[in-house]
Amino acid sequence: MKNSLIKRSITKVIRKNMGISILLLLAIFGVVVASLIPPQILKYVIDNNLVAKNSDNLLILAVAYMGVLLFIGIFDFIKEAILTVLGQKITREIRIGMMEKLERINAMFFSSNESGTIVSRFTNDVDAINSLFTSGIIGMMVDCFKIAGIVISIWIFSSKLGMVTLFLLPIIYTITRLFQKRMLKAQIENRILVGKVNNHISESFKNVNMIKSYSKENYMEKNYTEYLLRNFKTVDKVNFYDSVFSPIIQLTRAVVIGFIVVLSSKQLNYLGISLGMVAASIELVSNLFAPIESLGMELQNIQQAVSGINRVDEFYSEPEDDFKKSELEADDIIPMREDFRLSFNDITFQYQEGTDVLQNINFDLKPNEKVTFVGRTGVGKTTLFKLIMGLLKPSKGSITINGIDVYNIPNSEKRKIFGYVDQSFHIIKGTVADQISLQDENITREQIENALDFVGLTDYIASLENGIDTKVTNDTLFSQGQKQLLSIARAIVTNPPILLLDEITANLDSITEEKIVSVLQKASDGHTILSISHRLSSMIASDTVVILENGRVKNLGSPEMLLQNDDWYRSHIALEKLAWN
Repeated sequence: MKNSLIKRSITKVIRKNMGISILLLLAIFGVVVASLIPPQILKYVIDNNLVAKNSDNLLILAVAYMGVLLFIGIFDFIKEAILTVLGQKITREIRIGMMEKLERINAMFFSSNESGTIVSRFTNDVDAINSLFTSGIIGMMVDCFKIAGIVISIWIFSSKLGMVTLFLLPIIYTITRLFQKRMLKAQIENRILVGKVNNHISESFKNVNMIKSYSKENYMEKNYTEYLLRNFKTVDKVNFYDSVFSPIIQLTRAVVIGFIVVLSSKQLNYLGISLGMVAASIELVSNLFAPIESLGMELQNIQQAVSGINRVDEFYSEPEDDFKKSELEADDIIPMREDFRLSFNDITFQYQEGTDVLQNINFDLKPNEKVTFVGRTGVGKTTLFKLIMGLLKPSKGSITINGIDVYNIPNSEKRKIFGYVDQSFHIIKGTVADQISLQDENITREQIENALDFVGLTDYIASLENGIDTKVTNDTLFSQGQKQLLSIARAIVTNPPILLLDEITANLDSITEEKIVSVLQKASDGHTILSISHRLSSMIASDTVVILENGRVKNLGSPEMLLQNDDWYRSHIALEKLAWN
């Protein structure tokens, strides 16, 4: 537990449930002590009753024997019930901690980690950690106490037999340690592959239409089969070690019991113990190997938990966004919409050390300016937008609004400053109104209605069963064009001074595209608009065009100026006109 999340979760749950935690300790103590009593009763019955042919107290001893077994069962039931309750509470605390971490984690994490892998950490890895408490470390502790008690009991019967037992323990430890190392390696590998399988399933469902449209079912199936096969091999290793471990322990137990019987025979009588002691010793040895045999399953659960803990710790150690203590509000940052300056101050950014996505970006934007960023795919346009919104922190330099670093703006204030429109509209659970407000209680119904009216969806929404209160259960309620209009409504509902448009007409037909562009032209009044466009002919009327190449600003200026002095811009405009004709 190198990270504090799991330790803190356990401590918090135990402190809140001190009563049942103490009851758990008592139940564990009861199980350990009670399990040592039946062999003693058996010894007494054989030596004092059966061998001596005295049946006076036999019924009482039989009832006592059965009673002790009953108490063992009761203590064991209490132990398992409490472990289940505490385990679930600890699991809940861990998941809450992970979700809180997810809210603070740096946006770069999502660029290098697939969604299925992240989901696997919240589900499979945390479930494995839960097994650490319900059927792992506590069970191993109980078994270790049982082993210690049994060894002491055997030593009391016969020091020679106690020596034999002590000689066996290092052998059993070596065997379990050997299996432990191999199982841990296989479990960690399995956790990684389970994440890949989950991610593949998630991505397949998300892109099922594209897969079917381009007849890529066989390709996806091939990849999925490969992940499953690799996962199967790691599971097969774990199962092999688990299946081999138990027979080895059982065989060793049989040999030891046979060895005790031979040494206790009349011919050798090496141990010098009574018949009752022999019977009790055999039961104790059987009881000794029972917990050792259980260690195999407990080791597997612990190995799964350790691999899960490692992956949760890795997640919890991921870099976070700097804690933004600023109490600035949007009105403090931009007191006058018609008078602010958005500045790019020598911006350099890299996702991985040594690989610059953007390099030395420098320019200023004025209020209500319309700027379009163009360039080949992969030059860093979308990354630049994430930097503008303060989702990512530049490796060097800063982006400021009126001298205030956008990365230091509280997230709660960003929606009042930036409106972001993506290529796709993501439906959330809720009503049509919720799709616009994102369930922000500060956004009024009037603002939602005004935003829908602005994008021209008022009549269509009114035709729905409950208007803007209609539940959106799937994305078939709206066409692709309507979703994009909803996306614009979501962005402008707070009337932010800056709008960022990320290739929003890329997947639309020409008629829908014209409607979207006309809405954006209307939105351009009173807003600074930054847009990304691959098709230069479809971009809204811009004051400035910024051409990015190899992460740098290759050229910038008005469209008219670039037509005169930039060959790349001029040739692309000509090619697009030729394509449309």
